[in-house]
This record gives sequence, structure tokens and C-alpha cells, in this order.
Amino acid sequence: MTFGGEGDIEFVVRGNAGVITLTRPDALNAINDRMVLAIDAALDTWQTDENVRQIVIRGEGRAFSAGGDLLALYEMAKSGRPHYDFFRDEYALNARLGNFEKPIIALIDGIVMGGGVGVAVHGRYRVMTENAVFAMPEVGIGFFPDVGGSHFLPRLPKNFGLYLALTGARIRVGDALACGIATHGVSADNLDDLEDALCASGDAAEVLQRFDERQSLPAARLDHDEIGRLFSAASVSGIVSDLERAKEDSELAETALDAMRTKSPTSMSVAYRQLQEGKSLSLAQCMRMEFRILVRMLKGHEFVEGIRAVIVDKSNDPTWHPATLDEVTEEAVDAYFQPLGDDELTSFPDQI
Repeated sequence: MTFGGEGDIEFVVRGNAGVITLTRPDALNAINDRMVLAIDAALDTWQTDENVRQIVIRGEGRAFSAGGDLLALYEMAKSGRPHYDFFRDEYALNARLGNFEKPIIALIDGIVMGGGVGVAVHGRYRVMTENAVFAMPEVGIGFFPDVGGSHFLPRLPKNFGLYLALTGARIRVGDALACGIATHGVSADNLDDLEDALCASGDAAEVLQRFDERQSLPAARLDHDEIGRLFSAASVSGIVSDLERAKEDSELAETALDAMRTKSPTSMSVAYRQLQEGKSLSLAQCMRMEFRILVRMLKGHEFVEGIRAVIVDKSNDPTWHPATLDEVTEEAVDAYFQPLGDDELTSFPDQI
């Protein structure tokens, strides 16, 4: 079955399920525009196909998807002539996945970050194995937690989404289940059997309940109540102050503080604001807001510098401008959220 993206993504209808497999294992299944457009085309067809009762998405190799092609974005941004077609397509797909009427089940066995998160989290079910590693590390490269981060992160309990956004922390299956990013847990050895059962059945909820093994998978490693307290302040600076006060008696606070000290102050400030705004917005409204932020980010200093330091030179020595949270003004943050006029993202309905 062909919807485009040959070599990068595969589609097949097996029994009651449309199965999407990301097939770029050497690139950790990084999402590109060909894959986005192909998924969208498959959804067009499967939406009205009565034989397709649910949709399964998985990745080949050791990653579900580790994000997008950062080097390509770096070259585009560095040229001073960034183009946004990929993001228009990607963000529209993110919104569509969150409103698709048939169950979408992401089978996550390995790394899921960045753009991969946008494909995985907005569907109805997210199944993780003991091999799953989830992160939104964007503020460490002078970017922001996009692909719908504005919508799903602030809806996680106990400020856990804010913790993930500001620290870029990597979490495993236990913490993902505890906060709701994962809806079910299955051992990697049983993942193929789960896929077979989903294809054989028209009732995804029943199959997932039957296969759920969360009790036998590794437990949460983090204290979510403590995170809720430490990340409750009304600003990033306030959170840093709370972490400073707690670090002598809290390894979690010390680790979080050390992580945040390496991140872009501008990116953290924008991320904090976007999550506050996103609490009251629909997914479509969040995607429009994120597109506004994106346009400004790709024209600015932080993203190019972050990719240079972390991905290109691998020196991990970014020079952020401004260098401190105190230097990031409210006016500078506001500028990221201003309307784009004729360039607004308008390719999906408001109600999504």
C-alpha cells in the first residue's frame, strides 16, 4: 500500500488495523516532510475505510522516532531564509492525530523525542515498553517544546510537563505511566503479539487492557509529588529560586537545577509562557501559537547557536543571548507570541 514516503515509511492494512511503520532506523526514524505527508494521505484513506477499525504506529529499530532532521533545520535557519512548509504540514498532522475519530495506538519501544512525540502522543493510546525513553529536550538547543507540547505538557499532573519542558529530562516507562504520557505498558517481548491482537480485533481498548503489564515493568524513578512542589512557582526565575533552596536536601532539585543552568534562558522563558497559555487552548489553537513561536525562533540567534554547540561541533558550549534569566524581558517573550498576519497557520478547523 503506497501513500508516498517510500523508503522512509511503510503502510499496510492487516485485519482490522492500518499499520504505519517508520522505516528510517539509521536516522532513528527522524520525521521528515515526506513521512508527514504520507501519514496524512493514509489518514485520508483510512478515515472512510470500514475495514480499518484502528491505526497502529510503530518504529523500526531502536527508536520510535528521535525527532526531526535538526541539521537540515540548522542549515535552513543559518541561511537567513528559513522556510516553514515542513512545519505547516507537521503541525497540521499533529492536530489531526489528536482529533482522529478512529483509535490511534502508538507502540513505543525505544527513543521518542521531538517530532516523534508529535506523532506518538496525540492519539488515543500510547503503549511503552521497558526500552522506551521519552524526552522533550528542545530548550537545550535554543528551541521550544513544539509538536503540541503546549497542549499535552500542561495537562500532565503535578507540574510534570513543566518539569520535562524546562529540564529536558529523559524518563522511562514507569514515570511515563505515572504521569499519563503512556496509557499502557507492555514488555518488548510481547509487542509483536500485541500488534497481532490489535489487527485481529476491532476493540483496541479490550486488547490493550488484556496485554497491559504495567505492574511487572520498572516503576517510576522520580518523586512526582516533589516535582509538583518544586515546579509550582509563577515564573522560571521563581522555580530556579525554589530549586536553589531545596538542593541541599534534594537530589532531584540539584539535578533539575544543574540541567536548567545549561538551557537557553530565552527558550525556557518562552516554554514556560507557552505551557501557561496552552492550558486553556484547544490543540489547534496550540498549534497556531507554536507556529508563531517557531517563525521567530528560526529567525533568531538561540536555535542556530544551540544546534552548533550540541549537534554540529558537539562542544556543548552554547553562548546564549541573553545569558541569564534576569536579562530576558517580558517584551522579548511577548514578541514570540504575536500574530503572523497572512502567514498564520490556518489549515485545520478551530474546534480540533
